[in-house]
Formats: sequence, C-alpha cells, structure tokens
Amino acid sequence: MKREKMNVKKNRNYPLPSAKPEDVGFSSEKLDQIGPGLQKYIDKKWVPNLVALVARHGKLVYFDARGYTDFESMKPVHKDTLFRLYSNSKPVAGVVTMMLCEEGKLGLDDAIYRYIPSFRGQMVVAPKIDQPEPNAAMLIPTVPANRGITIRDCLRNTTGLPTAMRMPLVYLQLYKDELTVLGMYPGSFPGSRDARERAEAYAKLPLSFQPGTDFEYHVGYPLLNVVLEMAAGQPLEEFYRERIFKPLGMDDTSFFLPKNKLNRFPPCHTPRREGQEWKLAITERPENSPKVTGNKYCDVGGDVGGLVSTAGDYARFCQMLLNGGELDGNRIISRKSVEMMTANHIGDIHNTITGKGFGFGLGVSQYKGGAMRPVWRSVGSFFWSGAAGTTCNIDPKEDIVAVCFTQC
Repeated sequence: MKREKMNVKKNRNYPLPSAKPEDVGFSSEKLDQIGPGLQKYIDKKWVPNLVALVARHGKLVYFDARGYTDFESMKPVHKDTLFRLYSNSKPVAGVVTMMLCEEGKLGLDDAIYRYIPSFRGQMVVAPKIDQPEPNAAMLIPTVPANRGITIRDCLRNTTGLPTAMRMPLVYLQLYKDELTVLGMYPGSFPGSRDARERAEAYAKLPLSFQPGTDFEYHVGYPLLNVVLEMAAGQPLEEFYRERIFKPLGMDDTSFFLPKNKLNRFPPCHTPRREGQEWKLAITERPENSPKVTGNKYCDVGGDVGGLVSTAGDYARFCQMLLNGGELDGNRIISRKSVEMMTANHIGDIHNTITGKGFGFGLGVSQYKGGAMRPVWRSVGSFFWSGAAGTTCNIDPKEDIVAVCFTQC
C-alpha cells in the first residue's frame, strides 16, 4: 500500500484523471459488483490475480487489484504489478506501423521482400491432387504465389505462412533446421534466435495458402520485427520508448525488465489437469524469464512474451487510441491513422480466433455485428488480448476503455 500511495503522489492523474462514476454515466453500485465478481475466480483458484480498470470520457471510475502473484508465496498483487502482454503487444505494433507509414518510411502494401529479399518468389502448397505412389517431395506439390506477402498481410493475419496446425508432418523431415530456428520443432524455443534468422527460416517454407485469401493468426508478426526495425532505423526498444512510451507516460512498459522491478513481476501460470481436477501450474518464474535474463529479441507480436506493462500504462495507450491518437497533448498518430488501424481489413474472411461477427485490422480485432450469440460489445468496438490472460476493450460508441490483466 505504501508504494501505491507514493505513485499516486507522484502523479495524481495517473493512469487517468478520476471522476465519480455518476458524473460520467456509471452506477457506483454496479461498479462495486466488479470486485466481488473477480474475487470468485481467485477464491476458486482459477486465476492467481486480477487487476481491472474502467474509464469513460477519459475519466477513471474503477481501478482494483486482487489476488496474489502466486498461491505459493501469497504475495499480494498491486495496481503497479507488471504483466507479460503476449498478443496484447500487437495493437502497439499496429500503432508503430502507422507512425512509420505517416512518415513515408513504409507502406501497408509494401511486399515483405523489399525488406527481406529471400521472400521473393515464394511457393504455395497446391491443392491436393491424386498421386499413385507419392514420395516425400511429391507430398507437398507447390505452385507460385500470386503475389508477395505484404505488411498489411502480416498485421491482419493473412500471410499464408504455415503453422504447426496447417503444415504436413513431412515438414518435420524436410525442414527440420528451419523449424528448429522457428521454435516449431519439438524441444526448440524461438526466443533463442534473432529476428532476422527467424525470418530467413520462414522464407524457406512453402506457404499454406495464397497471401490475402485466408486467416492464420500471428504467424506474420515475427517478420514485422525485422521490417519495423529497418524502417525505424534504430532498435525497436529505443523507438518504442522514445516515440510511444515516454510521450504517453508509460514508464513501466518495455520489451525487457530491469532487475530492480523484479519484485513487481509475477510468475506465469497455466491450468493443468491433475486427476479429475484442473490446477494452476507455474510455467515461468520471474527470475528465469527471458524478459529478465537478457534475451534481446523484441517480439512485437508477443510470441515470447511480448511487452511487459501494467494495467495503468496500458490503459493510457488504449485511451490514446480512443482519443484518436492523442493523450494529454501528445499526439502519437493521426485520427485517420487510428481509423485505418481499427477498421476491418479482412473483409468476409473468417476470423478463426473470434468467430463470426468480428473482423481484424492492424493489430486489433473489431466487432462488426452479427455474432452467433449476443456479445457485450458495441458495433465498432475494437479490442485484443494476450495468451497469459491480459485483455482490453475500447468502445468508441460508449467512450469506454476497459482493461483486465492476469497471468494465467
């Protein structure tokens, strides 16, 4: 508690200026039900912790931290607890891309091979054809790609790059070295390689489908690690800090965690079945995290943890987007760039992550209406989440930002 009071004293408007709920159209009574509702998940040990925040019209009306870093230590989490964002890093990558587009340093429809030449002339796995006695080579007949993978494809998940779910088993024989580099071969780990090496490995694999014709989540983001850094002309950690985190006052957000913040960084958990019950197991302890041990791989899409941030910092980023690219007099991107980023870029292609009624833009999904079941979202709201339990929702119609973080 002492630490939280010190933080508030330092900046009374962090993460956002506060308001009485009724002054911005909320019910205090209803907001007070959030905490007990979240507490049930912790009491049942479904999650170790939850930090939740709600703001409307740019005013903070709810901010609460509950639970523990883990059930072994029972160390309480606080509002300034740091979380691995994983795929909640993707919206930030979308903003960085739009910043570089505004400066004329790249274009959304630039072919990736302009930055990584080995992606020129890629092949695509052909539709199945009858083979009397196929050998290993003929198990994956290919045809030329109709066009190159673009930056837009990487952001909206339409690259055609293969994933473990889509690739034939014969890839394990034919592309063992490449899959090892990518962390897709049994026992390998992607964080041990640099971004360029991983991109070059991807370039050697046949595509699963023609670029722009289908949806396959995340797989294009590792290519953006190379492209964005080349376009920015400086290390991504520096660019993110100078151009986004510092202007927005996101002092606790970074790809890497200094050891003096280790006490605010909880373990990462996953549910595992033990007999007839599901129990939480620690999968990564803070001191062993690549974010702490010196790995310098800036994973803009979150494949090895992505950014590390707090709920308050991330709420400021979300509020900037809701404001049309500006916060507290600091403009990050233009209003039109925010509109471009948060529009649906996949048309009627099925979003396999969120299902019917949802599109995907440049790092975020958006609700376009027509979901199979009622959803608690306005049409036009945009959002995303991360593999370790972080999520955000930005609702322009209601002028609301909501953030909820855990590590499970």
